Amino acid sequence: MARPGRPAMPKPDLHPMVDAFLDMLTTERGAALNTRQAYWRDLADVSLYLRNSRSTDIDAATTADIQAYLKDLSDKTHTKGQNSGKIAVRTVARRLSALRQFYRFMVSESKRSDDPTSTIDSPKQTRTLPKTLSESEVDQLIKTAGEAGTPESVRLVCLLELLYATGLRVSELVGLPMSAIGEESQFIMVAGKAGRERMVPLSDAAQEALSSYMNVRKRFIGTEGASTQEQWVFPSRTSDSGHLTRQRFAQLLKDLARAAKVDEDRVSPHILRHAFATHLLSRGADLRSVQKMLGHADIATTQIYTHIVGENLDKTVQEKHPLSKKSNG
Repeated sequence: MARPGRPAMPKPDLHPMVDAFLDMLTTERGAALNTRQAYWRDLADVSLYLRNSRSTDIDAATTADIQAYLKDLSDKTHTKGQNSGKIAVRTVARRLSALRQFYRFMVSESKRSDDPTSTIDSPKQTRTLPKTLSESEVDQLIKTAGEAGTPESVRLVCLLELLYATGLRVSELVGLPMSAIGEESQFIMVAGKAGRERMVPLSDAAQEALSSYMNVRKRFIGTEGASTQEQWVFPSRTSDSGHLTRQRFAQLLKDLARAAKVDEDRVSPHILRHAFATHLLSRGADLRSVQKMLGHADIATTQIYTHIVGENLDKTVQEKHPLSKKSNG
């Protein structure tokens, strides 16, 4: 359903090469459905512009056509504090990235002899550091989650401990199959993006929380669809998948944040993943090890957390170092 006040984007019949490109992403690169849909949306937007404003199709677009499209997008960009309904700079960069990959694919398939995006520079983006939580805030969330002592409380503590101990993506966490739990629950096997499997160790606290949860897990399995629900670590009677949904877990975290008196805008499954990485690095963990546990294909993605650690260190020095206080005085 389209958002109020925003018309739904038409669904054009895209050029066959777009379909071939999307099929390549799925079959050769193992792209997930969400990734494929994101590329479709980006390339559909370009195609509509080129047809309506430049009287050409995406397969035959020139550098001038692509520059005109990007200029049209750039005219709609917004900066912080302006109309949030406009196009963000990162969206322009993402569209150009999608186009680059599409035209490289066309060249590789001998459908074009040139790449019209090869001489176009990407727009400069301001690096935005991900939000995170302090160690004391994470401890407060876990402590508050366990106060009720109910099966739901035990499950929530387990979810938090597993997420904080492993840095799993939320889809990986809620969709953990029982077969993922390793010997004596000392580690879990995670099937990540593009079918990449990784082994992630569990902390003592996570192992203990998992053990406690297993004693109440059957409370979350209903009589109908039990065979489907039983295969998951976190079964659900109400979801079509048979396991806890990302949306439900996110809502549980928001409710928990309010109860724990932690800013709920800074509490989400993804922010806990950030906290896992940031806290590990701040305690001296090796960047490569954190990369493997997070399941990042490129270490450059993991390096963003070193900037957070650096900012936090600078802040601590400014606030706590005695010489800093003297100079400020």
